[in-house]
Amino acid sequence: LCCQCGVPIPPNPANMCVGCLRAQVDITEGIPKQGTLHFCKQCERYLQPPGTWIQCSLESRELLALCLKKMKASLSKVRLIDAGFIWTEPHSKRLKLKLTVQKEVINGAVLQQVFLVEYIIQSQMCEDCHRIEAKDFWKAVVQVRQKTLHKKTFYYLEQLILKHRLHQNTLRIKEIHDGLDFYYSSKQQAQKMVDFLHCTVPSRSKSSQRLISHDIHSNVYNYKSTFSVEIVPICKDNVVCLSPKLAQSLGNMSQICVCIRVTSTIHLIDPNTLQIAEIDGNTYWRHPFNSLFHPKQLEEFIIVDINRVQEKKKGAGAGARSNKHTLAEAWVQKTSELNTDHQYFCCTHLGHILNPGDLVLGFDLANCNLNDEFANKMNPHNIPDVVLIKKSYDRTRRQRRRNWKLKELERDREGTDTDDERQYQDFLEDLEEDEAIRKNVNIYRNADVPVESDTDDDGPPRISLAEMLEDLHISEDATGGEGANMMT
Repeated sequence: LCCQCGVPIPPNPANMCVGCLRAQVDITEGIPKQGTLHFCKQCERYLQPPGTWIQCSLESRELLALCLKKMKASLSKVRLIDAGFIWTEPHSKRLKLKLTVQKEVINGAVLQQVFLVEYIIQSQMCEDCHRIEAKDFWKAVVQVRQKTLHKKTFYYLEQLILKHRLHQNTLRIKEIHDGLDFYYSSKQQAQKMVDFLHCTVPSRSKSSQRLISHDIHSNVYNYKSTFSVEIVPICKDNVVCLSPKLAQSLGNMSQICVCIRVTSTIHLIDPNTLQIAEIDGNTYWRHPFNSLFHPKQLEEFIIVDINRVQEKKKGAGAGARSNKHTLAEAWVQKTSELNTDHQYFCCTHLGHILNPGDLVLGFDLANCNLNDEFANKMNPHNIPDVVLIKKSYDRTRRQRRRNWKLKELERDREGTDTDDERQYQDFLEDLEEDEAIRKNVNIYRNADVPVESDTDDDGPPRISLAEMLEDLHISEDATGGEGANMMT
């Protein structure tokens, strides 16, 4: 019989029934039945004391472990048998745990008990999100500069950063006159950005740091770091004059070359022989050269006559030739001089797309003053009269037919003008004309522009639908907005 209530029971060391034993002893005494969890709304992480923030989904093993760690000291006197979550509304800011514990009580009898623990979720912004919100708080800045009038390289760089998601860790992006500033909360993130820039564009960098504060007791120093990255001042469609030593090392190229694209290296082509060469950043800084003209100095010519050259004999030690271009000899006339008989003869690498009567943009070297140390020392007979750069198309028609778009970085602008818009249109046209650059850029389909057939061979080059990505739009209902059905 139970010594308390007299009910017949199986013999046990306490000589009490379970009801009387629980009335006498509460094994959950001292274990808190309520607790608090701190949750950051911005990054959706939970605080694991003292200062670690971890990512946990609702009712996950990680979240259960976090809850049990907060009551670890009080659970040391009992034996935990089972633990699990009881379902609560996702937006209730409450978590309920069902715990099963055992403990040895009177005379060695083991008592098992089930009880509930409720956690209240309180919002608290983590340090990382706090630094992002306070946009002026930064530990490192990457200053990217290029000493050119045209921003083609920056537009290309912007698309690479978006594709590789390197803008996610930035506190702020500021656009200034000749470059971009990227602000970071740690020096390691800034160093990662500098390494990325060295891999994607020919550049060089310098770093410096400034002491902000110093704790003499713990010997902790607080620095602000600055990384200065300078991109080579050469853009696509620039005409450059190489030094004689560099031209010879590249396979006896002509000193006057055209830059056909800038990726991780500078791609040059000799319009007289179709010889191509690539110059990396280290080579450029050892043998620097400048652009002979600005893009605003492009003049419009009309093709009077053109003859494609089938085969031209290679010179001694000549390097590789381009297979995507066709060498041609052309007679051209400026559109501003159509009432005269003044014509120019030149060799061009655009023989595959030019026909008599076409309009083409180029630079007039015959009637200009070249202020370049290498060009001034060249033999005048080796300097061409005209260098043709690209075929001219109707820009208004191209914009109207463009059924694709690009994404842009969110940044603080000093102010945009019509020249920036013109340069951006130049970059979009370069993407349409150059497949090699297009492969490194995410191009999205523009649903607002109707799709036309791609069979128009006479028009300007276009981007095929196969190269476009569908832009992802997530509606509010899908994210649990007002009036949304619960998603399982």
